[in-house]
Amino acid sequence: MLRNKITDPTRRKIIDSYQLESITWSGRLSEPDFLSRIFDLNEIRSNDARFKSAYHDIQQHRVHNPNDWDDDYVFTDPRFDVRWATDEIFIQFLEMTVHPLVRDAEQSSQIVGIYNNILHGDGFHLVVDGEAKGLPVYKVKTRGSFHGDVPQVIARQPLLTDSGVLHEHLDRIKKSIAKDPASAIASSKELLESLFKLILDQEGVEYPAKDDVPDLYKKVGEALKINAESVKGSSKASQTIQKIFRTLTTTVQAIAELRNEIGTGHGRTTASIATEAHARLALNSTVTIAEFLLDTLGRRKTQGQVHELI
Repeated sequence: MLRNKITDPTRRKIIDSYQLESITWSGRLSEPDFLSRIFDLNEIRSNDARFKSAYHDIQQHRVHNPNDWDDDYVFTDPRFDVRWATDEIFIQFLEMTVHPLVRDAEQSSQIVGIYNNILHGDGFHLVVDGEAKGLPVYKVKTRGSFHGDVPQVIARQPLLTDSGVLHEHLDRIKKSIAKDPASAIASSKELLESLFKLILDQEGVEYPAKDDVPDLYKKVGEALKINAESVKGSSKASQTIQKIFRTLTTTVQAIAELRNEIGTGHGRTTASIATEAHARLALNSTVTIAEFLLDTLGRRKTQGQVHELI
């Protein structure tokens, strides 16, 4: 028997959240109709001799007489046993609780945020994977994001550990990437802006208050002599590196534009259409740029210290 990857502590926390957050797991569906989308209730026996199947059993004891059974019977009743079921059954249950048939998009988004905070430790999260009548359909996926919610690859950098403001941006991204993607996109842009200013301050480069993110990045590139980077012994590779640098410039511009279009800010008059996938794209792009700049900065400082010792 294969061991479940969604662990019991994670399952218990999710089940507890229904009571703690006053979440009705079946939403607008009746419980037998909800469970019929996961189990063949007509093929499952009834525990009541008056009925032939579990469907009519649940109808009698949870619809007609809702106080006959506890609200959490589905997690422990051996006919369903959702808490101890296979990952496949448990995942189907979670996905169904946030399906457009069960509740509206706003409620689903809030519940997805709760799920993702709990599932994070087991390496899973729910993401939008299609739609039904214009509403998002969520699926449980393994966490494929290279950087994760708080990219430790840059969080441990000296410039970041010395600066509370950058960790505030990272914190906001972690808390909002699933629940409020528009805010995470804005925080990604703001992280870059703060990082650029910190680097310029550290390098003693002045910049006007009106400089936007692309302007700041250009000054950072000049201060760190990014355009002078090359691969020794290979002119072709050096040219390719320059193409990547130009792509990074375009990416910086795009993140700023994405924040304006679907992130928070600029007095929006309509709800943002940003999804978690958009937020992760912005975050991962931000990390790529930040990691490169911090590595470049660190290498320059190391080389400077070596020269001082010679």
